[in-house]
Amino acid sequence: MSDLQRAWAKNRLAALPPESFDERDEDEADQVSELPEHPDDDSSSASSASSTGTVIPSPSQNLFARPQGAPRGRSLQQIPWTTYFQRELFLHDPSSPTSPTYHAYLTSPVGKGPLFIMHHGAGSSGLSFALVGDEIRKRLPSAGVLSLDARGHGSTTTPPDDRTIGLSLEVLTADLLSAILLTQKEMKWLELPPIILVGHSLGGAVVTELANTGKLGNSLLGYVVLDVVEGSAVDALKSMNTYLSTRPTGFTTLEEGIDWHLKSRTIRNSLSARTSVPSLLQLSGVPGDPRPWKWRTDLGATEPFWENWFTGLSKKFLGARGGKLLLLAGTDRLDTELTIGQMQGKYALQVFPEAGHFIHEDLPEKIAISLVDFHKRNDRTALVLPPKVSDLLKQGKKV
Repeated sequence: MSDLQRAWAKNRLAALPPESFDERDEDEADQVSELPEHPDDDSSSASSASSTGTVIPSPSQNLFARPQGAPRGRSLQQIPWTTYFQRELFLHDPSSPTSPTYHAYLTSPVGKGPLFIMHHGAGSSGLSFALVGDEIRKRLPSAGVLSLDARGHGSTTTPPDDRTIGLSLEVLTADLLSAILLTQKEMKWLELPPIILVGHSLGGAVVTELANTGKLGNSLLGYVVLDVVEGSAVDALKSMNTYLSTRPTGFTTLEEGIDWHLKSRTIRNSLSARTSVPSLLQLSGVPGDPRPWKWRTDLGATEPFWENWFTGLSKKFLGARGGKLLLLAGTDRLDTELTIGQMQGKYALQVFPEAGHFIHEDLPEKIAISLVDFHKRNDRTALVLPPKVSDLLKQGKKV
């Protein structure tokens, strides 16, 4: 650099104003804000960010600032049902004192919007559909969601003198129909809204049975079965007792129960686990119990009903009136009858290999998209019928 260039640079720097110092800068540097929680906190490898992906920062990002953030590790804090539903219902038929008091979660449909009626699987609860119901409404704001706790599950209760909990398919189907009609009465609906039935596992057998009875009449647009078919379900029953023997009999805390579901990959979405798992557990009330949080539903006691739930499911699924959709976590679950039916175009099929058995909890967004698309394909209000010949003649038009 020449002497002339050095002199010019020196004069230029001297003319600049001195840099101001703000104490707030130093204070803010010591504060760290909480990072938003990822919905799938390392619970599913399929949902992880790719290590080969390219991240393009916005100009406002400070790439070289020291890492900000909350304490590392995933949150196991319970998420309340009010995050996803408008109200909870306790439904009882006063004309039948021996009937259960059904507990359900409801977000009402708007206008002529459809009502998605959800039935969970064995050992689960109505909150199993909390996230997928919320995702449905994001895509179809007029839709309503009614999610029931079956008898012996969640907060649905039976009379104290009823010591036997009948969980046959026929009883559960009658319960679902009663809960729907009691909801209509409670909400003062003049008629039932257009209905899409959605059932997971055991719930899939229940909604199929109800659709097969035809008792919902023209209100039923269609029904959806999540990850259950007759052949694989019956085969899986042989190892059910072995599976139940591997489950913990209880948990020290509610958070431990949530953590077990995630680590065992029973549920692969932490938001869903934090919402649904607390409804599966209750305090034992036994003083000094090292694991006071016990399962609400004794799945082992339901063994006498297992074959009754699934026998004949494929035939009923294919034979009932209305649109039909089967969502599976793998094509290996298809039995022969459903494979033939699918080839004949008798129902729609979608497979989500990245999900576990609880596909609606693992992938609520994708399942919601499938359910909303299914409704659109079966929505009768969207039909435009051609004018009648008699009306055209009255208008003086040639036919």
